[in-house]
Amino acid sequence: MIFAILLMDRPGTAELRVQVRPEHRAYLAQQAHRMAFAGPLTSEDGKTTVGSLLAMDFASRAEVDAWLKDEPFTKAGVYEKPVIHVFTNMWAQKVGFPPAQ
Repeated sequence: MIFAILLMDRPGTAELRVQVRPEHRAYLAQQAHRMAFAGPLTSEDGKTTVGSLLAMDFASRAEVDAWLKDEPFTKAGVYEKPVIHVFTNMWAQKVGFPPAQ
């Protein structure tokens, strides 16, 4: 089932995010087959990262929690407490894909 995972950054972790980002992206790449979508959340300026939003396929919430426990931004302390919900896509995707390069 698809889980929507909202991960807001802790205040003052912008530099830490930059440092850990290569490890974070490599960890995500290992689960690319599970991704419905993923990317950074930004402030209204479109440049300042404030968190991440992921929609990923997992068999259970326990699997999500286990995966997230070892996620590099989580381990480094970038993220605050995650908000996780089962997501049902009821609308055919029309905009935003493929991702901008």
